[in-house]
Amino acid sequence: MPKNDRLLRALRREPVDCTPVWLMRQAGRYLPEYRATRAKAGSFLGMAKNPEIACEVTLQPLRRFPLDAAILFSDILTVPDAMGLGLYFVEGEGPRFRHPVRDAAAVARLAVPDIETELRYVTDAVRLIRRELDGAVPLIGFSGSPWTLACYMVEGGGSKDFARIKAMALNEPALLHKLLGVVADAVIAYLAAQRAAGAQALQVFDTWGGVLSPAMYREFSLPYMARIAGELQRGDGAERTPLILFGKGNGAYVEELAATGTDAVGVDWTIDLADAARRSGGRVALQGNLDPATLYGSPEAIRREAGRVLDSYAAGNGGSREGHVFNLGHGMAPDMDPEHAAALVEAVHALSRR
Repeated sequence: MPKNDRLLRALRREPVDCTPVWLMRQAGRYLPEYRATRAKAGSFLGMAKNPEIACEVTLQPLRRFPLDAAILFSDILTVPDAMGLGLYFVEGEGPRFRHPVRDAAAVARLAVPDIETELRYVTDAVRLIRRELDGAVPLIGFSGSPWTLACYMVEGGGSKDFARIKAMALNEPALLHKLLGVVADAVIAYLAAQRAAGAQALQVFDTWGGVLSPAMYREFSLPYMARIAGELQRGDGAERTPLILFGKGNGAYVEELAATGTDAVGVDWTIDLADAARRSGGRVALQGNLDPATLYGSPEAIRREAGRVLDSYAAGNGGSREGHVFNLGHGMAPDMDPEHAAALVEAVHALSRR
């Protein structure tokens, strides 16, 4: 058990001395030490595929801020890369795949990778980070959701309209389900391997779930999130590895996500946290949900908005602050001021002190 176990206790909805806080993309380009490390490594993939560098980058924000968790430095697209799609990055444009998946033959070629062979650099990084943390705070491992990974796999990279994968959903739904099935199998194996290597909590990022209509979300995203929650072995009691299902634009589905068997639901800033707490009915912990753009505000504004999020959760949870992990509603941006991140972490701890 880590010395600071606030995160794990909050995810189990147990009492804590103050609300735990970590930040999506807390290890990233807003930190000058990250930029220096990346310049030395030469590329993003050069960092992610080197366990020693991934460990260093994971630990950088913890040296600056009293965060309540570390999150593995990696990328959600490591899984499709290990499935043979050929991941590369274009400066200023983001990730691309050399071999996108757009027909039945391409789907038929997909298989669950051998995690300890094809993705050994990730599990080695988890083991190294756990050793270097020396029990200070928990380590969070993660994966993209099947739907979100499929978006990149079919589109060949990022997309503004997701036309190709939505066309597949409309014209060849059985083919898309076959694709999502093998990706879900890979995600479950990947998260299990991270847990075995030492990850103490796990998060699934459904970044693009919000681009779907309700009917499509319930057909092509939600069932696969539920499969992960149902099939991923996580242990019991104090030894349980909690699972967080996070999605952008998932506010309409809080009840359904809470019913999957997950331990926590992460929500973005477009839903009132009191509403999410009432609708989840105490079945799960909640994570979120400050608008990341708040970090462009002054420290005073950041403190005010942090207090508003904390109070909103308590208002929807019968006045109790237990079962809440404070986070942004999505990740930090490269031009954010590290001092503003420091002000946020301090405000959350101070304002939520029991």
